[in-house]
Amino acid sequence: MHNPKEADPVMKAKAIVFTDVRQIEVKNVTLKPVSSTDVMIETYWSSISTGTEKMAFEGLIPSPPFIFPFIPGYETVGKITKVGAHVNENLIGKYAYIAGSFGYEDVNAAFGGASQFVVCPVESITVLDGIDDPKCGIALPLGATALHFMDLGDVAGKKLLVLGQGAVGILAVQLAKHMGARLVAATEPHQSRLDYSSADLKVNPSTQDVSAVLAGNEFDVMIDSTGVMSAIETGLRFLKFHGKVIFGGYYQRMNIDYSQAFEKELSFVAARQWAKGDLLRVKELIKANKLQAKKIFTHSRAVDIDLAEAYHQAFNDPDCLKMVLNWKDNS
Repeated sequence: MHNPKEADPVMKAKAIVFTDVRQIEVKNVTLKPVSSTDVMIETYWSSISTGTEKMAFEGLIPSPPFIFPFIPGYETVGKITKVGAHVNENLIGKYAYIAGSFGYEDVNAAFGGASQFVVCPVESITVLDGIDDPKCGIALPLGATALHFMDLGDVAGKKLLVLGQGAVGILAVQLAKHMGARLVAATEPHQSRLDYSSADLKVNPSTQDVSAVLAGNEFDVMIDSTGVMSAIETGLRFLKFHGKVIFGGYYQRMNIDYSQAFEKELSFVAARQWAKGDLLRVKELIKANKLQAKKIFTHSRAVDIDLAEAYHQAFNDPDCLKMVLNWKDNS
């Protein structure tokens, strides 16, 4: 009988590889051996990030982990199949979220989660015990990012304006209401996305007069998840004196009218990523049905079928909030 703590022979896995700018393939890659503090996970589901991953796909992040060819992916859920000598064997068979991996011999890992098998340190996983549908673990990083916005904005009892109702924006609205925001408004120019939102006030700036809908409201906090400078400038008009802006995306360059910031003495906060412990907090919220993660899973495809088209749709179709990639036939 195979001992799951025995040293592994060289193992190959199929993985999604960005081979060059806007070039994508499924290739066989070589996994690093499972060390004493590692686990091996067989992937069931992964997803496509439409922020950082899209920038990497376009060749806009030239730092070392993103040197082609590389494996993308930091939204991965699978089952633990092997553990290292210093890891509890009881983890075998459990579902876990993986925030990525550098466990490859022959290819760069820019996150590195989009692989059929993933080797990573046990401390980098989040075990998904108690969640009815483990696929919801894909939403942990987006939920944790949105939760970090709430902490930075200290939103309890406040009026909140969320720009953009993509996946992060939709989760941010849910979390703001859960954490006691007094009023949550959201703007989004694509009606299909706005329809998913649970905001108290919903504004489609492509069909509605934003000023008319938001008239009479002064917001304590504004969260941007659009990256669109004109949207941010418009939103600043509705902030109160000493209001706070949370920049929730990644911005190559900021270019906004300073006068609003000056007149109102606004505070600007850059949200880098979630904080330690946020992934577990989000897991507990999903487990308790206080965060509806499935709401953002609008599209799904098998990894081996039209992969390039799946990425194109995820990056360019506003109706696609979150593309889930299925790695197993029965997943």
